[in-house]
Amino acid sequence: MSLPSRTTVLIVGAGPAGLAAALSLLHHGFHDFVIVDAISQGQNSSRAAVIHAATLEALDTIGCGDEMISQGTKSTAFNIGTRSTKLISPHIESLKPYTRHPYVLIIPQSVTERTLEKRLASFGVIVHRPLKVVGLSRNTENPQFSDVTFEDGKVITTKYVIGADGARSVVRSMAGIGFSDPTTVEGDADNNLAQMILADVTFDTTDTDNLTPGFTLSPKSLFFCFPLPSSLNKSLAAEGQVPVSEIIYRIGCGVPSEEGEIPHSPPKEYLQNLVNRFGQYYLASDPAINPNKPVCIKDVVWSSRFRNHASIADITFTRLGAGESDEGGAILLIGDAAHIHSPAGGQGMNLGLRDAIFLGEALTKHIRATETDPLSKADAILREFATTRHARALEVIKFTKRILSVGGMKYRERMFWWCPIDSATVRAWMLWVLGSIPLVQRKMAWELSGLGRR
Repeated sequence: MSLPSRTTVLIVGAGPAGLAAALSLLHHGFHDFVIVDAISQGQNSSRAAVIHAATLEALDTIGCGDEMISQGTKSTAFNIGTRSTKLISPHIESLKPYTRHPYVLIIPQSVTERTLEKRLASFGVIVHRPLKVVGLSRNTENPQFSDVTFEDGKVITTKYVIGADGARSVVRSMAGIGFSDPTTVEGDADNNLAQMILADVTFDTTDTDNLTPGFTLSPKSLFFCFPLPSSLNKSLAAEGQVPVSEIIYRIGCGVPSEEGEIPHSPPKEYLQNLVNRFGQYYLASDPAINPNKPVCIKDVVWSSRFRNHASIADITFTRLGAGESDEGGAILLIGDAAHIHSPAGGQGMNLGLRDAIFLGEALTKHIRATETDPLSKADAILREFATTRHARALEVIKFTKRILSVGGMKYRERMFWWCPIDSATVRAWMLWVLGSIPLVQRKMAWELSGLGRR
């Protein structure tokens, strides 16, 4: 199918947010849109791996929840502890009175994207690839429209541009929208989790098959490990990659800044060293640490490095050339184009999906309102959407920074000058005490679920 020269809505980016926005528009009865992506299908590798209750409820509203659930693994338990001791565990099942999804759904972003795109294709909608945006300007004949130019020279004229093109959003940049950290805290860059690795790996043993997802705190890092669903194995095979028959595990680990920069696509030996130093003892390959049955990483399916930081767009709805007049083409930002933050608590993809699903409803209302109301009045619908989503993003950024402040706390030999106890011991003791309080366990589950900040 060739790219049309004109459309009402252009969605730039076919990650989870862009795909969900398209499905939401369809759900609300709107079909005149085009979705494009800069890369060819199958080139995506990703960090996100969980969907929480609030997002599953949003996916239910556009008919995607059940299919997503069928591709993932439901988890009602994960532990936070030291390398040898459980300290605290959110009571996920306490969500039962508030949602039909009282669990965390473990599902890699690549599988999420494949599921959403398959659903979109069932409506006869394709993603136009690869089409990279290189230009964005006001249409000379009608300033309420924008001309979007692609790298191959093609141009599409559209009334609305939805920027769902990630943290380095071309749409955001060309619209002149600022992007910065709204809550810079002293010590952010010096956090033990300022730089991290993520990887999908297999182990050389099946003794880890019943591993409870968990986060391991140590004086200089935080490590986590959990099994990914078999749908990832099927997805890899469908993409033509080397088949993987073993369970694939997602691991993540902070790397102290004094150890230098993390190598690009960290290799197996580098990852194994981190597991041995910061992971649960029973995952170590070193017999001195794990004398019973050493465990080694067998294969690395995918690995990456990243730095933890947060940024948010100054605005998520504007009109192109708004300084010249108030009637340029509409620009809207969702997902990572609108906000980024650390993966702490698995909130990033969730927030972006909810942005997209709620935008479908707001945008459809706006399009219908413009048929009878002046643009200045109709725009109140999109301004309200943008204000609400901006507020939600700020809440999530603050939440993830609180998690980082605990998990990445710098090690000190004395927590207080008058007390000869190190900071890691004090942190572990405090978490153990809090972990014995049911109210705290329920509060943790509620905060992670997103039900209080949809």
